[in-house]
Amino acid sequence: MSEPAAMTVAEGIRTAAESLSAFSETARLDAELLMADALGIERSDMLLRAMRDAVPPSFAGLVERRSRHEPVAHILGHQEFFGRRFKVTPDTLIPRGDSEVLVEAALELKPGAACVLDLGTGTGALLLSVIAETGGRGVGTDRSPAALGVAHDNADLLDLEDRVRFHLLDWRQEGWAGELGRFDLILCNPPYVEESAALDPDVRDHEPHGALFAGVDGLDDYRILIPQLRGLMEDGALAILEIGHEQAEAVSTLAQTHEFAVSLRRDLANRPRALILT
Repeated sequence: MSEPAAMTVAEGIRTAAESLSAFSETARLDAELLMADALGIERSDMLLRAMRDAVPPSFAGLVERRSRHEPVAHILGHQEFFGRRFKVTPDTLIPRGDSEVLVEAALELKPGAACVLDLGTGTGALLLSVIAETGGRGVGTDRSPAALGVAHDNADLLDLEDRVRFHLLDWRQEGWAGELGRFDLILCNPPYVEESAALDPDVRDHEPHGALFAGVDGLDDYRILIPQLRGLMEDGALAILEIGHEQAEAVSTLAQTHEFAVSLRRDLANRPRALILT
């Protein structure tokens, strides 16, 4: 009796996607990315050339990890953001497509920014994306040494290490901004999740809580940062802050109280996502 034919890559992706669809809204994409990683090739190459190949033995283990709600970016060790690949670890937030609106706004409004500050840089995705496009220089801060290590690695991977500096700073500590200087552009994706918020297990169990939660109403870090931004801004500079999609009014009011003019940018789902302060 002949042995049954090995499952093809196409069949393996379809089976995995059906299983992952119980909790993932991107089950098919998850399965494709994991399969490409198991094959050791890019997803585009897999879709074009490898769909009839046999499923590699390591694929089942990757799917099992995803079934336990481990984020795909953590399994792969990287995430695409604004056309570039960034190293990701559990010490940093995973860069998300929604945050690309901050980069787009920066490039539109300050295309000649020579000096950029990124507060709470994490992977460095915002800062490195902007300076890669503008040719400027940048400074990134974070209170997590491990996160800064990831940002350093990403600067090296993108050949931007000569144009960026990173500082271990906690804006909740007095005097944190004293020696940073002034900047043409400030970027910030601060913690903004309410302490009582119900998060998906992918986020709740795998991403750093210190980069997510910001008090009862999610506004604690805006209350600290916004009053201090003007002292970090050159004449004509602007600051771009990411917000939760229900926080536009509250954060705008806070910024206006400190004499900022405020405008709003929306993400691809048309949700409020970034405030521009001038």
